[in-house]
Parts: sequence; C-alpha cells; structure tokens
Amino acid sequence: MKINFILFTSILFSLNLSAQLLPNTNMLLFDFNQKSDSIFEFKNPSFLTDFNKNGYNNQPYFMSDNELYLTVQFPNDTTQTDIYSLDLKNKKITQVTSTIESEYSPTFIPPAGRANDFEFSCVRVETNGDQRLWRFPLNRRSTGSPVFKGIKNIGYHFWVDYRDLILFGVGTPHKMLVADSRDESARFITSNIGRCFQELPSGEVAYVEQISEDSWLLKKLDARTYRSSLITAGFPGSEDFTILKDGTIIMAQGTRLYKFNQRRDVGWLEIADLSYYGMKNITRIAVNAPENKLVIVID
Repeated sequence: MKINFILFTSILFSLNLSAQLLPNTNMLLFDFNQKSDSIFEFKNPSFLTDFNKNGYNNQPYFMSDNELYLTVQFPNDTTQTDIYSLDLKNKKITQVTSTIESEYSPTFIPPAGRANDFEFSCVRVETNGDQRLWRFPLNRRSTGSPVFKGIKNIGYHFWVDYRDLILFGVGTPHKMLVADSRDESARFITSNIGRCFQELPSGEVAYVEQISEDSWLLKKLDARTYRSSLITAGFPGSEDFTILKDGTIIMAQGTRLYKFNQRRDVGWLEIADLSYYGMKNITRIAVNAPENKLVIVID
C-alpha cells in the first residue's frame, strides 16, 4: 500500500474523535540539526499517519534508518491493534502482524553473534487475557513464539542484549524487572516506573521513576550490577524521552522539547516549542540519529 506523507503546516488537520477503545493519536516526522550544544533546528515536518488519522498510531520504533514500526488501531476496529511498518524512503506501509489478538510496542532484538535471522519483539494481549512478550522474524517467515512462557503482565520492554531484558511489569504499582530469556529468571529492581527505557552511551539504561505526585526522577540502571543512580529531576507526568549519540537526552512536556546532557548541563534546556504547528501535547518520541530524523506522537 502506498501512502502520502503530508507536509505539515501551521494549521493542524481536523481530527474526528470517533468512539473507540484507544485514544486518537498521530505521528509527525521532523528533520533535525544540532547546530551547537544548545541550538537545535527542527524542520521539514510531515504527517505520517494520514492513512489512519482518526485512529490510534503509537509506539514508534526505528527498525532501520528508513523503516519505522508502529502500533495501529483503525477507528472501525475497537477490539485489537496490529504492528505496521512505514517505509519512510519509499512512502509505503506494510501490515506486519494480522491476528485476532493485539500487539503493542515493537522492538528490535539484538542478534546473537553473526546471525542473519533478525527478529523483533512485541507485547501480545492473548485471547485468554494474558499479556506476554513474543518474538517474530523480521522476514515474516513464521508466526512467532513467546519469549517467556511463564512471565506475564508485561507492559513494555528493552533488550539489554540478545538474551537479557528489562521489563515493565504491569501491576499496582508497576515494577521494573531484569529477566533472562534463557531460564526466565527475573530480578526485581524498583517500583513506580515509567514506560520508557533508553540506552545511554555508557551502556546503562535510562528510565523514569515517580517518587511522588510532584517528584519524577530520571535515573539510570546498570543491568549487570543491578545498581541505579540519579541522572536528574524529570518533569511531572512526562514518561517518554529519547537519547542522541552523544548522550543528550530529549524529553517533551506539553508542546515543548527539552534537552539534558550529564556531562555539560546543570538543568533542562528548552530547544523547541512545536505549538506553532497547532498540536497540544507530545506523548512519545523516537529518534534516528544517523539520519537526523525525529518522530513525535501527538494527541
């Protein structure tokens, strides 16, 4: 299926909020240029989800420089979500999963050794209500298999390497676990975490932890030693962020983008206000650093 990526102007498109299980969300793509440590330029905005502008389009993940995976639910289907692929270069959309169950949060699995059989994983809500992590070949030659047989209630995940993962365990409160996919052993780390995990250049994994209603911290975990340490204070209510090659963290609050680098900054610095484009709230961010492309999810 071919799609058109629409040039985004200062007047936001009209969205009809039809009755559906999941909220109406859309995606925008920007080219960005870091001119200096504190000056960023965001340009050439395009609207990626015109094929489903009244539906749910979320959890963007760059599988390669020009291929973006995302979770999709159409307005006339309030029972499930599927994973789709957007070819940003050829402007083509492909359905990746097509099941009676729901799939969320597509993520690339680091290959073991020099294996050429690349895989991705996603959370699947199975027909019996179990929420488990599944793995699928990128070439789509099989229908996939569970990563864990016994570990359930997984909301989000991050692959430390081809065998170890950081898991967001859904519950009251939500929990962070480090798990081994070989024997399904899992170690509890902390509670009240955010849904986003991103790797720092040091190999540590950054995440958000909520201490109280007004206190949200950005922290980092060494998955080998299980030790956490503070990066800086976060923004109340903001869970999602992305990390550039030099370790600069970009986080959104409302329509504004902020950056923080542990080596150079003492606090968050605003680098863009995207309210010019008519949006009200940025909920998720994904970056492809080699191509200088930034994807944001808006509601």
